[in-house]
Parts: sequence; structure tokens; C-alpha cells
Amino acid sequence: MDITKVIIFSDMDGTLLTHDKKINEKDLSAIRKFRNLGGKFTFATGRTLQSFEQYREKLGTDFPLIMYNGAMIHDYKSGENLCMKPLPDNAKQMALDIMSLMPECGGEVLTSRNTYVFSNTKYQQIHTRLCAITPVYENLADIPDGEWLKVLFSLAPDRVPVLEEIIDGLNLSGVEFVRSAEILLEMLPKGISKGTALDDYRKLDGMSDYTFIAIGDFDNDIEMITSADIGVCPANAEESVKNISDIVLTRDCNSDAVAELIEYMIKKCKC
Repeated sequence: MDITKVIIFSDMDGTLLTHDKKINEKDLSAIRKFRNLGGKFTFATGRTLQSFEQYREKLGTDFPLIMYNGAMIHDYKSGENLCMKPLPDNAKQMALDIMSLMPECGGEVLTSRNTYVFSNTKYQQIHTRLCAITPVYENLADIPDGEWLKVLFSLAPDRVPVLEEIIDGLNLSGVEFVRSAEILLEMLPKGISKGTALDDYRKLDGMSDYTFIAIGDFDNDIEMITSADIGVCPANAEESVKNISDIVLTRDCNSDAVAELIEYMIKKCKC
């Protein structure tokens, strides 16, 4: 395998980032080594442009990133969105219907430009703090229409299944829901995931002959892992993710799982 034709897509939270949202130096060193050998390394994350900004300088952005759990492919070098697939126009009404039935939910709307918090519960505050963002606080009904990329609901882990049951009963069309953390349920455009974004990425100029490696830990990474040429997960991944991964690493996100993957790829490419 030619390492100059290998690109690794890494999830952020629970994969590259430790549980306290830090990046281990060993992982950073491995990423630099992989890039210096000619390999390509980028990210596939549920994060927004704003929440990724705190890591941008440290991680580098030489290749476009998959963001918003697949609803956007963004090129930092050109400043362009190479692919953007927003929620349907009635997403606001869907969110209003959900909140009327489950008012305990925290919630935010993520657009291409802003993060709007419409229900600032303690679980929403946890998420805002971890993402280190400065949101716009606004009533859900007053959030501007257009380019809604996802709606995120937050609540106690044992209440997420209840929310899922309520949503199933609404028979909503044009959207789908995925858990991205124990306290988070995301509304995304139907048929859009990190996996579909990976398929779109293959169509970008010069990418058709690359080997795609993907690593992630949670349910929102499953389609990406199965769409990749080699799908990988850290030791801390959910069982559902481990069951579909080609490689289950021995290290977790707190102990340099990404470095383990890179070491494996360097050996596989005989560098």
C-alpha cells in the first residue's frame, strides 16, 4: 500500500480527544509523522466550524473536513463549503413538535454560521462548555430559517430512549435521528451521515484512487466505518461499533488510540 495514497478520517470526541477534550501529545506526534511520510490525515466530526476552531491550529487542516455529522464538507484552505446538505424547510416545526412533547430537553440548532441554543438545560450547558463555543441564545420559533444543518437535543442518558420513542411516534419525514453521545440525540437530514459524506469525499478532485481509513467510537460513526476501505474503532467504542469494525484497537481515546492506528498503517505501508 502506498502511504501517499492513504487518507485517515478521525472522529474527534471519544476517539482523538480524551474524555476531558484534550489531545495527547503521542497522538499529535503520530499525526505529524504520518503526514511527513506523505499520508493524509483529516477529521470527520459532528462538531461545527465554531467548536472545531479551538483545535484548528494544533491539528492542522491541510485536507477538507467532514463536519456536522456529514451535513458539510468544509475546506479551510479555500474557506469554501465543498458540500452542504441542510435539513428540510419544516425542520423548525418538527423541533417545536418534539419540544412540546418533551419540554425537559435541552437543545440547539446548528447552522453554517451560528449555534443557537433554544433550551439551556444543565445537559445543554454541559455540551456548550465541552464544545467551548459562544452560542446565540434564542427562542426556537425565532431562530432564522435557512441552512439548518442539524438540531441537537440533550437530556439525561436514561431519558434519551424515551425521546426516541416519542420521535418514532411522530413519523417525521425527511429527517433521521442518531445518538452521538450518551446525552445527545441529533436530528439530521434523511440519508445524511458521516458515511454518505465519505462517499461524497471520494468524488472530490484527486481522491478517487485513495484508500480511505476511518476511525470512530459511537453510533454516529457506524456508517462511516462501514463505508471506509478499512474501518477502525478505539477500545472504548460502543459494542455496536466494535461489531462492525475491521480493526478494534487495544488502546482507548485516553491512551493514544489514534497513534496505535497510525503505527499500524505505517507498518502496513512498509515505511
